[in-house]
Amino acid sequence: MNNILAAIILFTIGQAMIWFQTNGQFIWPWAKEHPWIMAMCGLPISYLLIIATKYIVAGFDGLLWPGRLVGFGTGMVVMAILTYCYMGEGINTKTLVSLFLATTLVFIQVFWKV
Repeated sequence: MNNILAAIILFTIGQAMIWFQTNGQFIWPWAKEHPWIMAMCGLPISYLLIIATKYIVAGFDGLLWPGRLVGFGTGMVVMAILTYCYMGEGINTKTLVSLFLATTLVFIQVFWKV
């Protein structure tokens, strides 16, 4: 369970970094003016996600699919929170249902033992 928790934390941090990397252009003029520098941020983000994948696969006894779905679920939650906080986009019914489904995917992968 420690590997899974570590992976979820790393996926969440990585997804937040990706959000700022791709959407920083709408928040900070500097990021809009320097897309190549923002693109170079992809190297540490990729490394972080590789390590997260290593932990999630170890936590699920060598299975890859749980990691993909946990990464997707954490990405959906991070997207909703940061888009609301920084862009002021509210959470409508469609987004709320999507967040519920993404959270459900994560819980199924973490707690449903086959």
